[in-house]
Amino acid sequence: MADGPYRYQQPGAGPYFYHSQPSNQHHPRHLARSGSPTSNSRAPYTNETPSPSRSPVSQASHNPYGMFGQTHQQSQHMMMNGGSGHQRYLQASIANKFQQPNPQQQHHGQPQQLHHHPHQQQNHVGGHQTLGHQHTFSSGTLPNVTPHFTPTHLHSSTPSNNQTALGEAVSEHWQQQLHLANEVRAAASTPHHHCRKEGVSRVSKGPVESSPEHSPRAGDEEERNRATTTGEIRRQDWDAMDLSGQGLRALSPSLFCHYMFLGKLFIDNNRLTSLHPSLGQLRSLTHLDASNNQLMEVPEEIGMLVNLTSLLLFHNKITTLPNEIGYLFKLEMLGVEGNPLDEDLLEEIVRRGSKALVTHLRENTPARPPPNERDWHVLDETDASETLSVLTYNILCERYATPKLYGYTPSDILAWDYRKNLILNEIRVHDADIVCLQEVDQESYHEYFRRELAYQDYRGVFSPKPRAKTMADREAKFVDGCATFFKSSKYICLDKHVIDFANMAINRPDMKGEHDTFNRVMPRDQIAVVTFFENRATGSRLVVANVHIHWDPAYKDVKLVQVAILMEQVSKLADRWAKHPPCTEKTAFQHADLDGEDDVSATRGLQEVLAPSQEYSSGTQIPLLVCGDFNSSASSGVYDLMAQGSVSGKHEDLGNYSYGNFTRDGMSHPFTLKSAYSGTDELSITNYTPDFSAVLDWIWYSSNGLQIRGVLGNVDMDYLSKVPGFPNHHFPSDHLPLRAEFSVKSRKEIKAVEAKFGPPKERRS
Repeated sequence: MADGPYRYQQPGAGPYFYHSQPSNQHHPRHLARSGSPTSNSRAPYTNETPSPSRSPVSQASHNPYGMFGQTHQQSQHMMMNGGSGHQRYLQASIANKFQQPNPQQQHHGQPQQLHHHPHQQQNHVGGHQTLGHQHTFSSGTLPNVTPHFTPTHLHSSTPSNNQTALGEAVSEHWQQQLHLANEVRAAASTPHHHCRKEGVSRVSKGPVESSPEHSPRAGDEEERNRATTTGEIRRQDWDAMDLSGQGLRALSPSLFCHYMFLGKLFIDNNRLTSLHPSLGQLRSLTHLDASNNQLMEVPEEIGMLVNLTSLLLFHNKITTLPNEIGYLFKLEMLGVEGNPLDEDLLEEIVRRGSKALVTHLRENTPARPPPNERDWHVLDETDASETLSVLTYNILCERYATPKLYGYTPSDILAWDYRKNLILNEIRVHDADIVCLQEVDQESYHEYFRRELAYQDYRGVFSPKPRAKTMADREAKFVDGCATFFKSSKYICLDKHVIDFANMAINRPDMKGEHDTFNRVMPRDQIAVVTFFENRATGSRLVVANVHIHWDPAYKDVKLVQVAILMEQVSKLADRWAKHPPCTEKTAFQHADLDGEDDVSATRGLQEVLAPSQEYSSGTQIPLLVCGDFNSSASSGVYDLMAQGSVSGKHEDLGNYSYGNFTRDGMSHPFTLKSAYSGTDELSITNYTPDFSAVLDWIWYSSNGLQIRGVLGNVDMDYLSKVPGFPNHHFPSDHLPLRAEFSVKSRKEIKAVEAKFGPPKERRS
């Protein structure tokens, strides 16, 4: 049935289904993550503001409700069966609904004829050529349906005291809503009105293939490192269901569980008294019509439907609205006329419109109870002579946290002053030995995190993205990068290195002449910060790589090349550091300053016993941690390279692009790496937004030098089912922090070097 055309259905024969439209628009999750800078004192940096060609079209040009004054003739929405030119169910179908006359009115009370002569292929209506099946009108034109509203036109079902209180302050939006409410009421006696209005149900001869990926232009600027991953292709021929006018008293929860792909749902003109909370699972819905029922309330789970642009609740018994409607930041029409709604809420929407009411509800949404603490999963309980813990966290820097991208978050919660305190508390609570942060801008690092974490014995190594070098100081301070903090009483930083992927790529002899290197890799300025530590007490050494990989799903090849360069450089650094001389004067490092300023934690809590340095015969013997936001899932080439140690130069993620030896000989690294969560069921998510959730952040460790002991588990799933995305009151970033604990494996062949603690020498540069 999925591949063949549906037969015409008779009235009352069951639900009707509409066609879905081609999935050729950018998925919100794929959009770059900044948009306009946040309006505050730190806003001047606009290096990554979208170009005019990518800026959103003004709202007025897309307003489906702003067409009542049109008097020109328009053609009816038509579909042509089969072929690549199949015309899908239009997003503007609701707009057509307003323009088209009521069938009963058009034909003087008689139902409109929907059947056409089989040979009728083309008609000309109002000068526009239409193909396929179409409605016929007695005049061939659409009448002018522009309403002439005044405050006295409030519907009779609206309490009269509200009419008086509102006076003349009635917005154009409310006038449009009244007109739409009357249209809904006029259709009350017609089962499957919406399907009939669009003609009979049809399907194309081939399935619609939808994928979460988009294909942005290669020249698009990066705004925020937001990733998506390749999802499964979904075969779906329709995305709308019409259950209107069936006298339904209840809807089975299975409707919401099994039809989560629905984009439009019509359940109006029934006898429903409530909506099941499972409604919140239909997160693809853009239009929901529940008018002309007997609803007394709306479930709070309605807030999960953040893609809604139209929510019609006309002519019910609703007295108040849940604050969770404030999450619906895309909502353009909230139809409430005909309900005994609270006067304050009614006045807000009448005077200022649906968006103003949504904003009012969102800004006044109280914090819901916090989720249960994330479980700590113990994987190894054996005693260990040396342990270490690591935390990795993409903190969502201030410049990327814009209302345009996080419109479901109240403005005071999205503000940096609120979020930075939660982030700091999160780091303090976990108290890890090593902390790897991504998306830390220069100002936040120097003026906040570096200073505040010093009181918890942390010192830091930080580098912004290379673009900061080309900017004036007043703009460069807003550029983000990677920051690695470590407990200075436990570790000495022996060396550090920044890997600039673009610079490394264009300077490789085998990649210099490749066009793809210049066009795809070079414009992306992600980095990694690699640090080399020694444990003061045991003398063991450790390499930590903190990385943030490119976000765009259309650049899977770039992600793979970046990680290949990362591991190639880490291998070279590890081999060099294996020959690093023993640290014979550890006390000299207690006053060493990595970032040019005094560190209040440098002189406190030093280990009393300072062991000699351990020696390593090769770089692979040094314990290794690779942490960060890889913007890649477990099904990606990036994961394959990290976990398997090599990938072919013909890996599907590389496509037909050419990257020198990487595509000729393949990519590899010499380490035996495992995901810290590989001993569990893995995390269900590390990134959570309304349109996207996946595991993008990873902690990799060398299994020959480290043994996993425990990991931080998932977020309370019941809590996630009630919040559409992060950030919110309890989670300050759209990413989750990952934490893991390891034991350092002992080495039988360790060669001890006698430490000589003499007077401090000149500090290392």
